[in-house]
Amino acid sequence: MRDQDAWLCFADEAGQLLRPPKACTWSRRGRPPLVPVRAAGSGRVSLAGLVCRKAGQRTRLVFRMLVHHGRNGEKKGFRERDFAALLDAAHQQLGGYIVLVWDNYSHHVDATMRELIGKRPWLTVFRFPPTVQISTRPA
Repeated sequence: MRDQDAWLCFADEAGQLLRPPKACTWSRRGRPPLVPVRAAGSGRVSLAGLVCRKAGQRTRLVFRMLVHHGRNGEKKGFRERDFAALLDAAHQQLGGYIVLVWDNYSHHVDATMRELIGKRPWLTVFRFPPTVQISTRPA
């Protein structure tokens, strides 16, 4: 990072349904509580973001949000091209090399994403090690 005068960025994404939670309430004995919940067309929100740090600079947050309402042709979540567009926006905003620390989510390690990363000489990617399953059964 110091050699390239690069930004250190950590990336992650998350999603949240827009459906209201089901609630519990009190009612008279023998009568089930009825709480109306409107779920039609509620949808989902997806968020992808980068937390970026560089010595001598203030920490930055670069993110993109995607709302899905279930309409025809509407994207349900972030894909490789969306992640690449987020990285390009971060590069333009930060104005320098980026060292990215990323997890092993399937869309981050597939061939399309490797190709998109390879086309960006200003980007170096480090991945977290894969999760190790530990057996708790006696041998």
